Amino acid sequence: VLRAWVGAMFSQEPQDLVVVAGQPVTLPCSIPGYIGVVLWIKDGLALGVGRDLSGYPRYTVIGDHTSGEHHLRIQRVELMDDAVFECQAITAALRSRPAHLTVLVPPEDPVINGGPVVSLRAGDPLNLTCHADNAKPAATIIWIRNGEVLNGAMYSRTLLRDMRRENTVSTLYISPSNIESGQQITCRASNKAVPNGKETSVTIDIQHLPLVNLSVEPQPVLEGNLVKFHCSAKANPPVTQYRWAKGGSVIKEVSGDTYEVIVDHSFFTEPVSCEVTNPLGSTNISRNVDVYFGPRLAAEPLSLQVDLGSDAVFNCAWTGNPSLTIVWMKRGSGVVLSNENILTLKSVRQDDAGKYVCRAVVPRVGAGEKEVSLTVNGPPTISKTQTKQELHGEKGQIQCYITSTPPPDRITVLESGTSGRYTVETVSTEEGAISTLTMSNIVPADFQTIYNCTAWNSFGSDTEIIRLQEQASVPVAVIIGVAVGAFVAFIVLLGTIGAFCCTHLKGVVSAKNDIRVEIVHKDHNAARENEDHAAMKQLMVRLAPHPLTEHSVSLCWALSRPVIMNANYRHHNTNNTNREH
Repeated sequence: VLRAWVGAMFSQEPQDLVVVAGQPVTLPCSIPGYIGVVLWIKDGLALGVGRDLSGYPRYTVIGDHTSGEHHLRIQRVELMDDAVFECQAITAALRSRPAHLTVLVPPEDPVINGGPVVSLRAGDPLNLTCHADNAKPAATIIWIRNGEVLNGAMYSRTLLRDMRRENTVSTLYISPSNIESGQQITCRASNKAVPNGKETSVTIDIQHLPLVNLSVEPQPVLEGNLVKFHCSAKANPPVTQYRWAKGGSVIKEVSGDTYEVIVDHSFFTEPVSCEVTNPLGSTNISRNVDVYFGPRLAAEPLSLQVDLGSDAVFNCAWTGNPSLTIVWMKRGSGVVLSNENILTLKSVRQDDAGKYVCRAVVPRVGAGEKEVSLTVNGPPTISKTQTKQELHGEKGQIQCYITSTPPPDRITVLESGTSGRYTVETVSTEEGAISTLTMSNIVPADFQTIYNCTAWNSFGSDTEIIRLQEQASVPVAVIIGVAVGAFVAFIVLLGTIGAFCCTHLKGVVSAKNDIRVEIVHKDHNAARENEDHAAMKQLMVRLAPHPLTEHSVSLCWALSRPVIMNANYRHHNTNNTNREH
């Protein structure tokens, strides 16, 4: 029998194998014709005698032993099975070749830190870390986005205590410009145990402040109509609050994403704002409304009072929508002076005084206007005189209408306010003054007397020559009688006038409203009856009172014997310069 075993040979012996942990494996061992003890050796240690491997529940010796089959079956290979195995025929002193059983361990399912949803603020870079643990050999990790492999990841490996398995860590950096919210990024880990790899994915959640759009409908809109504001927002995390304001003032009664209101002109300049808030913060957006409205004063023009020869500048600013047109005119003129906000009148004259209108027009919407006054400080102007046709023996009146700026601001009342038969009363008006010379018991000589009305202020003077008009319907007998009486009275009057003139005596009359009024009597020598009235005007200037304070007016009435002249004669003296008209 021993001789028979001496020729025994292995028909099958174990080979090097690579197997994935968890799978079954069979190591072959066949010795035809051999009947005896067979041992399986693992890393130099016997697993058991014969087919009894009770110490290794996953190990089984299988095959037909009568045919010499002693195969080693391992169910669910584990990492500890990674070893060198031999099949030995003890009686025949046979040893198989050593067979290396290599056990591959797939990595555990990869894990991306922070998954399955990775949140970050808009503008921040993305750093992803994926680890695949307990793999043999160490796992290889790749990153995939939209089917494409992302390059640039950094790797590290760590050998575990069993000196067989390794952990792999991969870190991926993505710049903010390459990130989109909602993208999926996959980490795939693989080794020889799982060539197709294992995957895990995360979804990128980019959080941001609300992205807001504010719409206004309708636009443009006529003042007084309804407008709807809609505040649409995209936010991550979601919107938590809406807040509305107009011109910086919070509209407390509105809290949703829509605001409806009837608009007026203020919406054109005061924007409406919508502030949207989420847990990251707030976003504010504002819109003006294109409101059509008629002219409204932005800078109200002011009335002016300027000196003669100075410039007058008016400023009149309007707002309106659509664009408006401005027109400056003098009231009653119809001539357009300017189409700008500013109206400049150069070197004004007294006839420039009056009312000026600044008018603004918004086409198809409306118009508005503002009136201002221009007052020109200058010498007085006697605008007109008035006399009534009078009868002998009755009371007569002559009125002198004076336009004067600056206006009278002082009254001097001297004695009783009368001088003989003459009384003067002067009252102020908006434009200057009206001076009335009243004479009692008219005599014929009064109709031949020349009456001189002169007014002064700080800018100069003006003079008007007037005659008393006689009523023509008196009977002839009465006229003759009156003429005789008048002649006597005239002789007496001439003597009186001469006395007054020689001493420059001035009669005192009543006056009102700060205007000093005087009667100056002047006797003319009969031999000088052909002298022109210029001498009289010069006399009136010389007889002017002491210099006046600013904005005061003096009035002087003078009377003289008849001279050959026109019924009305006017003299204007400005700044002591005589000028005949």
